[in-house]
Amino acid sequence: MSHSPSNAGAFCRRTRREFLWEAGAGFTGVALTGMLSQAGFFNKLAAAETDHKFANPLEPKPSPLPAKAKSVIFLFMYGGPSHIDTFDYKPKLYDLDGKTIPVKTFGRGGKKNEGRVVGPKWKFKQYGQCGKWVSDLFPNLATCVDDIAFLHSMTADSPIHGSAILQMNTGKILSGNPCLGSWVNYGLGSVNENLPGFVVMLDPTGGPISGAKNWSSGYMPASFQGTVLRSAGDPILDLNRPEGMSQDAQRRLLNTLDDYNASHLAERADNSNLSARVASYELAFAMQRHAPEAVDLSQEPESVKQLYGINDPKTQEFGRRCLLARRLVERGVRFIQLYAGGAHNDDNWDAHGDLERNHNFHAGRTDKPITGLIKDLKQRGMLDDTLIVWGGEFGRQPTAEYAKGTGRDHNAYGFTMWMAGGGIKGGVSVGTTDEIGSAAVDDRFHVKNLHATVLNQLGFDPNKLTYFYNGLDQKLVGVEGADPIKQIIQ
Repeated sequence: MSHSPSNAGAFCRRTRREFLWEAGAGFTGVALTGMLSQAGFFNKLAAAETDHKFANPLEPKPSPLPAKAKSVIFLFMYGGPSHIDTFDYKPKLYDLDGKTIPVKTFGRGGKKNEGRVVGPKWKFKQYGQCGKWVSDLFPNLATCVDDIAFLHSMTADSPIHGSAILQMNTGKILSGNPCLGSWVNYGLGSVNENLPGFVVMLDPTGGPISGAKNWSSGYMPASFQGTVLRSAGDPILDLNRPEGMSQDAQRRLLNTLDDYNASHLAERADNSNLSARVASYELAFAMQRHAPEAVDLSQEPESVKQLYGINDPKTQEFGRRCLLARRLVERGVRFIQLYAGGAHNDDNWDAHGDLERNHNFHAGRTDKPITGLIKDLKQRGMLDDTLIVWGGEFGRQPTAEYAKGTGRDHNAYGFTMWMAGGGIKGGVSVGTTDEIGSAAVDDRFHVKNLHATVLNQLGFDPNKLTYFYNGLDQKLVGVEGADPIKQIIQ
């Protein structure tokens, strides 16, 4: 091939550095092309040109095993409610009030071998056919005990909020792992293409410690993470169209992105992140139209609003979120998490100072709405396939944290959670703590057993639901596995 003098001059003026750079880049490209050809990459692109199939990571999937629950509502009492002041009746504590006794505790104040007992500040009464003892903190919820299974011997690995709440959400005390809702989203997909499969509703005082890590998808694609939904105003922040862009224009833009990604890249086996982004674009557009309808409680009759306590300023806010949870379940949302309590100290159940003031407030604003949720689901025939989980990241100690006052420190050695609906037996209590409620002694259950129970009710073998990452088949219940709590399963 002949070159013009000008081209020849330009070629001769190349420096050694430019020559080596261009030659190296060229050889690298040849090698890359060879490897991609061997892997069948170009065949996949050719196939994508003629077959525009897009693998939606949120496509609904059947459960591997028969499922008793379709959806989960996790009522997260952030901060750690006191089990011995709510559902774990310990009559001996009343007589021990104010006395210093030998007892091993471990909380944010460190490890101690003795402490001053704080007797329960509320009376307990028996309710229902099962005769369950419940404190005066929950007079409304007490009427539902025959629908509830109480777990009195829960244990966790950390008495510190940050790591404990991560474990309750992800099974691990360290960050970077998918949370329970993400595993559900990953395993079952989303029934409703217009709403997220995993929704989080925070307390108006703010989110929990560690923030978005508690609804993160961790090492899974971002499409499986939780979506924060507000019960008033714009349901989802930052979802509005850019100023000046019409809905038709946005629709055309999303279609262009979708067509391009589907035809050129979405069928590549290693392209799950791009598939997730495309799914996110589509979901965001759908939510702009459908989320406002889902949170529009004006459609509900006044009798239903009263059932949830929406007519009472004390219970209005949490009542709205509980009612919204029912509406989301009706619309196919798989996993919904409601936080009662946020921020720090007395903004949540973390009663280090005045136990009575703290728990009176938080129980007072949640008791009626939670009761309304159970009764509303039951009368609509939805409780049978909706699993409700109640609890915090740990419980509280039977002894005072300070020399004076009624505040209790954290207790991860033994605490109470409960479950209802979704194939769970009602009117049962399993596991026990010792006579003062300081530690679980019989049928001790770990957070992983709780997670295993949730997955089991949704139709999974918790020890076989895996996601390959970092060279391992990762599991929510860890490499050692965990069994469901069979005593409470119908």
